[in-house]
Amino acid sequence: MTSTSQLVDRGRPVVVGLGHLKDRVALLGQGPVWSMRDAEVRQAVLDLTQLASQLASQVAALEVTLLAHARRTGAVEEVGATSVAAWWAHESRLTVVEAHRRVKHAVAVEDRHTEVGVALAAGGLRPEQARVVVDAVDALPDVVDPRVVEQARAHLLAEAAHHDARALRVLGKRVLDVVAPEVGEARLAQQLDAEEKAAEAAQRFTMHDDGHGRTYGRFTLPTWKADVLRKALQAHASPKRGCRGGGGGATPEGMGRAFGDYVTRYPVDKLPNAGGVSATVVVTMDHEALMGGLEAAQLDTGTMISPGLARRLACQAGVIPVVLGGDSQVLDVGRRRRFHSETQRIALGVRDGGCTTVGCDRAASWCEAHHEVPWSRGGGTSVDDGRLLCSRHHHLAHHPAYEMTHHPGRKVSFTRRE
Repeated sequence: MTSTSQLVDRGRPVVVGLGHLKDRVALLGQGPVWSMRDAEVRQAVLDLTQLASQLASQVAALEVTLLAHARRTGAVEEVGATSVAAWWAHESRLTVVEAHRRVKHAVAVEDRHTEVGVALAAGGLRPEQARVVVDAVDALPDVVDPRVVEQARAHLLAEAAHHDARALRVLGKRVLDVVAPEVGEARLAQQLDAEEKAAEAAQRFTMHDDGHGRTYGRFTLPTWKADVLRKALQAHASPKRGCRGGGGGATPEGMGRAFGDYVTRYPVDKLPNAGGVSATVVVTMDHEALMGGLEAAQLDTGTMISPGLARRLACQAGVIPVVLGGDSQVLDVGRRRRFHSETQRIALGVRDGGCTTVGCDRAASWCEAHHEVPWSRGGGTSVDDGRLLCSRHHHLAHHPAYEMTHHPGRKVSFTRRE
């Protein structure tokens, strides 16, 4: 006589088998290892690695089968879910994006790439490699002959035995060079051109000050530009140049120091002008601090720095020291020139900080030097007789339809004349 449990096992082999597998893995995890000999430990590690790799592939193959079946039969409709991916993400705490990606992959394998599913089930193809093969073959042009598509898939599956997913993705981009050289080069050129344009459009750079003297950044660059940056930083981080403190070379610490050196040693004569002044940092300090005092200094960006760092910066190229109360350059050139000199522009930036119009937050580098008494009316070109105004407000300062009103703190405002 057949027992009820045997009927259940035959009726639901996947469900019951998964339950048994979970129990057995849990049991293995509870087993003592203290009595194992060294050779047994080494062999167990290798066996577990091989088992984990094989299980990952076979579990991925089963996931493909189950997800594709659930989508095909509408298995989640009775619980009111809008899609298999939405239900799966909610129940398993996967992200919605990840769930949709894996369901889409499962359907693609079941519908168009059965060979990939077979390779997964056999344990010889890793899940990430399977996604690379599917994506590479699906990205082939529609005009490619179906036989070429089959050859491309077979070629990538064979190469998966020798390459990881990253290297396989590179091979996938040029698979037509192998199976159809006559169309491969043209296709690759089009693909690279599209990728390069997308990468240029996606460039980003952000910095965040944590309020404790450190700034963190993130950036996105086209890979070729990142290669240029990496080569430059590696040159700065080279052990042959010597390193200050530990963590030199191509370590994260060494590359971090190299990036700092790269920024501070960039040739100032190569920097573009911004508002009539080269884009260099200005450090303002009292004469006493320069001579060894303890008073903090300030950069023109608003950042406060120690007097020791200020003294070091005052000796570096690319950093302009403005010493208050000590000897400095002559700032008032009177009637000898109409436009403010770079030295005067620096002094205006330090004093005004930016546009002096009430409510305007334009930085000094975006501003223009304005004569309080117009040059055409006998005014002189000096710091005392000048102020910073952004382009918009500088235009209003000379517009006959607007009147400029002076306020305390060197601020001005503009109103339209009646």
